Order: sequence, then C-alpha cells, then structure tokens
Amino acid sequence: MEQMEQPAAHDQSRIQPRTNHKLVKPHIMEEWVGKVFTTLCIIVLVVTIAAIVYFVSSHGLATFITDGVSLGGLLSGLKWDPEGEIPLYGALPFIFGSFSTSLLAAIIAAPLGCCAAVFMTQIMPGLGKRVLQPVIELLAGIPSVVFGFVGLSIVVPFLRSVFPGQGIGIAAGAIVLSFMILPTITTIATDALSNLQRGLKEGSFALGATRWQTIYRLVIPTTLPSLLTGVVLGMSRAFGEALAVQMVIGNAPHIPHSLFESASTLTSVITLDMGNTVTGSTHNNALWSLALILLAMTFVFVFIVRFLERRNNR
Repeated sequence: MEQMEQPAAHDQSRIQPRTNHKLVKPHIMEEWVGKVFTTLCIIVLVVTIAAIVYFVSSHGLATFITDGVSLGGLLSGLKWDPEGEIPLYGALPFIFGSFSTSLLAAIIAAPLGCCAAVFMTQIMPGLGKRVLQPVIELLAGIPSVVFGFVGLSIVVPFLRSVFPGQGIGIAAGAIVLSFMILPTITTIATDALSNLQRGLKEGSFALGATRWQTIYRLVIPTTLPSLLTGVVLGMSRAFGEALAVQMVIGNAPHIPHSLFESASTLTSVITLDMGNTVTGSTHNNALWSLALILLAMTFVFVFIVRFLERRNNR
C-alpha cells in the first residue's frame, strides 16, 4: 500500500505548479487590462480639458489681440453695447451680477446646509439619514429649469408683494441658487462631521461640556476647513449656473442699486447673445472672453478648495 501512495504524491507535486500558473496568468492579464484602461481614460480626460482650455482661451484672447479691445476696458467698463455705432464691451455689470448672486446664495445656503449636517450627524443621526438626507440629495437631481420655474412662480411674486420693484433681480436669483447649491454644502458638511476623530467628543463630555458646547466649540471649529470647502464648491456651482438665474434675474446690462432691481450675469449674457452673433466677429469673441473669465474663476475656486483641503490635512 505504501508503494502505491508514493506515485500519487509525486503526481500531485507535479500537477500543483501548473494549477497555480493557470490561476496567476488571468490575474496578470486583468491587472494589465485595468492599467491600460485607466491610462486611456486619464489621457482622454487630460486631452479634453486641455482642448477646452485652448479653445476658450484662443477665442477669448482674440478680443484683445485681434479686435483691439483693452482688457481693462472689458473688466471695468460699465456699458455693454456691441451693436452701437461705437461698440462698447464693458463686462463689469455681468461680473458684479455673477459675484453678488453667488455670494448671497452662499450666505443663505451655508447656515442651512451646515445646520442640516449637524442635525443629521450630531443630534438625530437616525432620523436624519433616513428622512432628511435623501430629501436634500433629491434637490441635486432636479433640473435647473424646474428651479427657474419655481422661482418665477413663487419667489418673484413673493418678493414683488413684500419689497418694492418687480420681484426679479439679484435677490430672486440668489434665493433660487441657494436651494440649488444646498445639496453640495450639506453633503460635504455631513461627510466632514461624520469623519470626526473618535474620542474628541467623548473627551469634551468627560470634561463636563454639554452637547451644544461640544458642537459649537469643538466639532464646528475642528471641521471648519471642510465646511468652508463645501461652501466654496457651492459658490463655484452658483457662479456657473445659467438657466435658472436667467429666468429670474431680469437680464438688464447694468449694475443695480438694490437687490430687487434687474441685473445680469456672465452666464446669462452668454446664453442669450451667443446664438445671435457671427463666429469670428468682435461681439462673438467678446462673449468668448466672458467665458474665459468664467473658466478663470473656476480655476480660482479649485485652488481655494485645494488650499482648504491641505490646511485640513495638517
């Protein structure tokens, strides 16, 4: 019997390396396929971003290089009249409208989003995750035109009945934008509060602090860079929003004297005028210059977010 078992063990030792070789080879192929696919995706992304930057920059800079419009005149000019006898390309009213609506929307949405995040993570996490968080996340999936219709049907008549003016203006645009950026701020704030290091709150409670003292003296200061990151990302989205703001802001090319007068933003003037211009004309190139300003502001927001993240990781 012993002489019959030895050949079986010998055969098994000869078969085992072949089995491992068959198992290892597919894993190597999968790893190479994954690396090649990921590399191709990264190349496509980099090429796409570089092409967008080059396309917008080449058309936007043509306003200054080819058409002779000064950069200072575009950024500080108060009058936008491309079809006048003497064409004027002053974009300051649009820059003012974009910054004012975005900043006011962030001022409205930041306390709401941060308080909702505190409620969902620190006060009632069970009810918040089951009910409040899905409701807030649904706001991110609503199309911009729906927000515009709601603003035009509810916000504008309300402002018209309470404040002087027609209801359209920077205030209406900021209120609509605040609800559009609320999911961004709330989601990032919720993640930041959920990832708070264990032991910090327990240490605060052990020292005799109440729950509210722990929240506003320990939790919020500790996570403040992450909360500001959400606010900056929300402002970035509000700065680039076009359709909803265009429906409620009035689209008047001047700097308003109050929040309830008509105004215009960079995105609204681009969407309204781009279809009525000839490609390569000064008016068309000036609109591309406004798009270049939007692109530059997007990069500025990204750099601010990176700076806040680096400061949070220290």
